Amino acid sequence: MAKQRRKPRADEIERIPREQVHFYLRTGVHEDHPYGEWPGRDFFDQAQLGNEVLRTALIEEVRHRAGVVKVPEILQELDVQAFTRNKIDPMVRGLFPKKEQEAMLQLLQRSVIFLTPRNIEDLLLDMAFHHSAWTLANLYLLSVHARPLGDEDALGILGMSEATTCYVTMRYFDPEERTPFEDFVVHECAHVFHNWKREHCGLPFTRRKEWLLQIAFVRRETFAYACEAFSRILALEGSRKSPARRRALLDEHLAASRNFPGSSERVDHDEYRTILREAVSAQNGWKRILRGCAEHR
Repeated sequence: MAKQRRKPRADEIERIPREQVHFYLRTGVHEDHPYGEWPGRDFFDQAQLGNEVLRTALIEEVRHRAGVVKVPEILQELDVQAFTRNKIDPMVRGLFPKKEQEAMLQLLQRSVIFLTPRNIEDLLLDMAFHHSAWTLANLYLLSVHARPLGDEDALGILGMSEATTCYVTMRYFDPEERTPFEDFVVHECAHVFHNWKREHCGLPFTRRKEWLLQIAFVRRETFAYACEAFSRILALEGSRKSPARRRALLDEHLAASRNFPGSSERVDHDEYRTILREAVSAQNGWKRILRGCAEHR
């Protein structure tokens, strides 16, 4: 959609319904407005022009609000694929059989995109849906401490995912923005497992085994948060590998309110605690997390 550029002609500029553009910038909504009010030869031409104008207005507003943004030095030379693969390797090897692990690692290492002033405008232009672009714009604006669009001031997160693409903000590299038990690269990659089908990765599938992992809809956030916390527990455990050490780290995680995913209404806190307590005591904690979040337990 956004790749098919349709610039307004000089005689069309004054006829663009500006109130619809302003409404979209405030709310992220445009589907409620018919394209019949837009100039153009037919509905397709009107829709193409409307898409171009709305997305261009969004990009210009983001550019204006963000101002000059400095990219963290660590990100300027970062090999994102190698960095991502290192982060998600334990999760993939714990959740998938050996013959499927390399395919998953290849998929996920290409999935992560860090939002920077260098790529944000192209990303906004290429997003398939206007509301997704608007949400991504807010995520970026908040990450650079700029005023968000509309009332979207609750997006105090470091990333979002759509299909197999995981968008993570530059705040990921600010130690003051993350607790020791947070890792939004792992969190967003965990969401890919319920967003993408096995057949698209060349993996065997059946009617009852359609998605990469069979995760219950109501436990998707619980699964992502648990994978995120468990990955950090394993990393902090270091060479002192023991269930007792993992349990101590989990107690530290649960004791600090800032560490706990209390901001998400989609996480059952008691269930989250139970799943992680089982995971840190198990030989393969990843499988325990999957079992706790499966469609049929």
